[in-house]
Amino acid sequence: MQTMAPVVVQGTAVSPPQAVDVGYGDNQATTTAVTEHEPKKTGCKDPIFAILFYVNIIAIVVVAVTYGKDLSSSSESLDYEELIYASLVFGVASLVFSGGGLLFLLQYPSFMIKAGLILTIVLSLAWAAYAFIIGQYIMGAIGAFFFLLTLCYVKAVWSRIPFAVINMVTAATAIKANLGVCVFAIFFSLLQVGWLVVWTVAFTGVYNSTTANCVDDCNMNYGFLFLLLLSLFFTQQVLQACVHVTVAGTVGTWSGCCSRGVCNAFIRTVTTSFGSICFGSLLVAILQALRALASAARGNGDGNFLACIAECILGCLASILEYFNKWAYIYVGIYGYSYMESGKAVMQLFADRGWDAVIADDLVGNAIFLTSVVAGLFIGAIGVGYASANSSFSDLAGGSGWAAFLIGLLAGLCICSILLSTVASGVNTVIVMFADAPREFQANHPELSQKMTSTWNQFYPYV
Repeated sequence: MQTMAPVVVQGTAVSPPQAVDVGYGDNQATTTAVTEHEPKKTGCKDPIFAILFYVNIIAIVVVAVTYGKDLSSSSESLDYEELIYASLVFGVASLVFSGGGLLFLLQYPSFMIKAGLILTIVLSLAWAAYAFIIGQYIMGAIGAFFFLLTLCYVKAVWSRIPFAVINMVTAATAIKANLGVCVFAIFFSLLQVGWLVVWTVAFTGVYNSTTANCVDDCNMNYGFLFLLLLSLFFTQQVLQACVHVTVAGTVGTWSGCCSRGVCNAFIRTVTTSFGSICFGSLLVAILQALRALASAARGNGDGNFLACIAECILGCLASILEYFNKWAYIYVGIYGYSYMESGKAVMQLFADRGWDAVIADDLVGNAIFLTSVVAGLFIGAIGVGYASANSSFSDLAGGSGWAAFLIGLLAGLCICSILLSTVASGVNTVIVMFADAPREFQANHPELSQKMTSTWNQFYPYV
């Protein structure tokens, strides 16, 4: 067999896949090489998209500064200041609760995965029950059908929980050994808090400016709304992806808490790989902004049927692209590939090895979603308490406790998703490296490798 030169993966020599054993024990089978990671040229990848991101940030800052002056001198300055205060309160509270949720998730992975599956059953049942209660019998019947499908899904995947657990345990071990990634995750979360404050100022200023003289129709111009939403989603996607890529690069190293490997992964994320991150994030942001625009049009009665169809299609496309990005960013973080090269390499890897059905079992995602929802509920409760104690914020929420709760819930979910993404990123990286470099994983971490391979063979003996 011809031996290829090893590839340095974040400081660790990893041989590119050759003819490798994809089975273990009695289920060994040999397959041909699926991927050859040739050394790539150094330098920034996809730089044009990094430039677009910086232009986006500069534009929003300029708008915020410009309209912020007008707001501060207007009679509505109290509302404007209260928006900033509320953003800071929700941002800090989100950091605290998401940090606690992260520790709990890493400590009790099996319980959280099972609870996440149970949550899907409860939500589908609640949907069906609520529809019947309000007299929407057709929607209730559809909800009952999906409830039965959910039961079948949970029954089918329940036996696969051990493999999901060992994936999470391995990822948790890597994250605990490289605890510095949590520092960078918090850093990006703080950036998200700051960004929400700046974007809120810009949005409020543009909204007040464009609706100042309206009489009947006080909706913002759809063009301005699209650009503002695109900026919001673009930046949010970039910050989340930066955490994902940093974790992927760090898990590839698996070195010390605040080691050079952790810092190097972060440096590569914000320099040479940043353009690739912005590339994928912009594509998702465009779809998300268009979907939000369709939702706004549907809410205003502008072509309800067509807007509903457009919203559904755009939501599906955005979900597919986010799924693609989740795996592509791992190769960006580990090998420093461009966005398109990374996506092609990782999907080809799974397709050739028959793992494309396995990665659909996103059991860990259910656990992370449950943790995010619980943290978001706490932030929503804080929103209700904040509205009760602060009349200005209560006025902004329309005097409704439910509105205050919803604002807090959404803010909590937005911030918590960044910090909790470290677990999902670690799990996804472990899965990719388990497929891409099983021998190196066995050599460096034999105990975890043995647990993963034995569990894998128990539930996927023919994959």
